[in-house]
Amino acid sequence: MTASQGQTASPRLPVWVPDAARHYLVHTETGLSIRALARASDCHPSTVLRQVRRFEGRRDDPLIDAALRALSSQVSARDILRDGKTKTMNMQYIKTDTHQTVGLTQAQIDQEAKRVLRRLCEQGAVLAVAREMETAVVVRVTREGEQVRTAVVEREIAQAMALKDWITCPEPDGRIARYFITNNGRAALRRLTAQDENRASGFAERHDDPNGDAGWNIAAIEGASRPAYRVYPTESPLVGLARRKDRDGKPFLPRDLVAVGERLREDYELVEVGMGGDANWEEFKNGGALAAITDGPKGAVAAHGRIKDALADLGPGLADVVLRCCCFLEGLEQTEKKMGWSARSGKIVLRIALQRLKRHYEETLGRYGPMIG
Repeated sequence: MTASQGQTASPRLPVWVPDAARHYLVHTETGLSIRALARASDCHPSTVLRQVRRFEGRRDDPLIDAALRALSSQVSARDILRDGKTKTMNMQYIKTDTHQTVGLTQAQIDQEAKRVLRRLCEQGAVLAVAREMETAVVVRVTREGEQVRTAVVEREIAQAMALKDWITCPEPDGRIARYFITNNGRAALRRLTAQDENRASGFAERHDDPNGDAGWNIAAIEGASRPAYRVYPTESPLVGLARRKDRDGKPFLPRDLVAVGERLREDYELVEVGMGGDANWEEFKNGGALAAITDGPKGAVAAHGRIKDALADLGPGLADVVLRCCCFLEGLEQTEKKMGWSARSGKIVLRIALQRLKRHYEETLGRYGPMIG
C-alpha cells in the first residue's frame, strides 16, 4: 500500500544530521552492520567504526544524549542513502514527544547559530546548560569576574549545534554544563557570515555544509535575503570599546554602559527571533519613525515596544548610533561613514547615547527592567 492509499510514510532523519551521527543512529537503532553501512555510504568500514565509537563516547554530553534520544524514533535504514532524491527540505518530519529537535531545519539552525556562535567567540564566553531548564544562556565573564548574560538559546538549537560539533563541553557531569565554541564552530560562523555578505552583494551561492548537507541555496530556503546591514563580527563593538582606555587610564566604556547596550541588544534579538526576521528596521534606518508592532508573540511585541520607546527618547543621531552599533553590530567606522560624521567621532557619540539610554531605562523600567522570555 502506498502513502497515497492511506499509509503514512516512515519518518526520516532531518537532512542536517551529520553523517557520523546518522551512521551511529542507523547502526544502534536498526542493527545494520558496520560493513553494510560502509558499503551504502561508499566509505571504509574503519571510518564508520570510528564514527560509531566516537558518538558512543559522547553520550555523556547532555545535549548530545538528548539529541540522539529525540532522533532515535526517526531512524530507518533508508537514512544512509544520501542521493538527491532523498534530501528535500520540504519533507515533514514527525515530532516526537521527547523533544522537537527533529523538527528543526538547516535554515533555522544557521540563523540561530550566527547569533550564538558570535557571542561564544567573545573572550570569556560560555554556553551554560542547566539540566532542569528548557533554555540555555550565553554568559560572558568580564575581567572583574562579573557574569554578563549576552544571549538566550533554545535547547533544541543547542542540541543541534553540539551534534554538529560546533560546541563542546569538557566537563559534562556537573549540574550546569558549560560549552565552548570549537574550531568547527568558528569555521561555521565564517562560512555563514560569508554567505550573508554574498547575498547582500547579490551573488548566488550554494550552501556547502561540512557535515554533508551540500548543495542547498539557503537564500531560497529562508524565503528572503537578510538586510545588507546585518553583519556578524566575532565581537560586539561595545566589547572592543570597553577594552580601550581614556586619558585617565580608565575604560572608555564602563561596565554599566556596556550592560545597557547589551540590554538593548537582547530586546532586539527577542524581536528578531519572535518575528522571524519580519520586523521592519529599514524605515527607521532611512530616517523615518519606527513603526509599532501589535501582531506577534507577546515577548517579541513587548521587546519591540521597549526599543521603540528608547529610540524615541534618544532622538535622531543618538538613536541611530545605538541601533547600528548595539543591534545591527556595525563597526564605528562604517557607522561614521553612513551617518556622515567625522572620523573617530562615533565612539564619543556612542558613549553619550549609552549614557542617555541608561537614564531612560532607570526612569522607565528600573535598574534591571522586566523579566524577558
